[in-house]
Amino acid sequence: MMNTALSWPFFGWNPWTAAHDATAPSTIPSAPQGEFIAGSYDSGAQSMRYKLYIPSNYCGEPVPLVVMLHGCGQDATDFALGTGMNELAEQAGCLVLYPEQSVQANWNRCWNWYEEAHHARDEGEPALIAGLTQQLFDSHAIDRARVSVGGLSAGGAMAVILGRTYPDVFKAVGSHSGLAHGSAMDSSTAFIAMREGVDVDLLEQPASLCPTPTIVFHGDVDHTVHQKNSGDVVRQAIACYAGQVPGESRETAMSEQLGATSGREFTRHTHRGEAGDVIAEHWTIHGAGHAWSGGQERGSYTDSRGPDASREMLRFFMEQAE
Repeated sequence: MMNTALSWPFFGWNPWTAAHDATAPSTIPSAPQGEFIAGSYDSGAQSMRYKLYIPSNYCGEPVPLVVMLHGCGQDATDFALGTGMNELAEQAGCLVLYPEQSVQANWNRCWNWYEEAHHARDEGEPALIAGLTQQLFDSHAIDRARVSVGGLSAGGAMAVILGRTYPDVFKAVGSHSGLAHGSAMDSSTAFIAMREGVDVDLLEQPASLCPTPTIVFHGDVDHTVHQKNSGDVVRQAIACYAGQVPGESRETAMSEQLGATSGREFTRHTHRGEAGDVIAEHWTIHGAGHAWSGGQERGSYTDSRGPDASREMLRFFMEQAE
């Protein structure tokens, strides 16, 4: 989805202290201070390559884990460079896992968010990514209350699916320029969703789903994925919260903040539940297109202007277990 061809495609933040397992595979250069290692995961039916950032202060005590899903045409190294997430993870003391889509699964390395075979728990790519994540629970010390997933474009759409199908694994979701769960069922409907947005059935969802706090970023001049899709991600998260208890409807409250940073204005809507807990944050970045806000020019599909989506996303993820 980073390409439109489907034949494809701060607020205040405090670093956390924490967390290296010398048994990991080969080391990749260019990590900020810690290690950036490559490995592979085999589920039996499928396999997946990945890269993992381990901060220099990792000492075997449980630390947060952030799973980052690249967009179409990208790979783990490119996405890490563009988002700058490894540098933030070094400060925060958390691990960052970058699963890589294979060209065999999609010639342009897009996550197949739009195919019905990848919409449910224990099926397709959600099962593969969740399996890889759970494998890390055995090989590294992970604080399971602080396991989150974020992504860009096709990766953002897949992050939403993972948060809704594996809420027991992923405690928070970040979607940048992504789409809601169930927005498309095949390549034809994916084009429509990306170009125009669709009316997603917000209430049709498995009873086992529980609300997963979600942060969303979207540029309002995105010509690859229509801005309406970000609103649908938020509405889906709110609907899941409101209908969590059968026979009851819980209320939410919304607040708005206007701001500007690094040459771009933004609007942030924060949706809270009845106990004041954040259900969703929705960032609209004015004048931005289909690119990671506040990203580094050394990576692809980034916009160096605007709020730092990586910093805000990590801040949001860490707040959920406090």
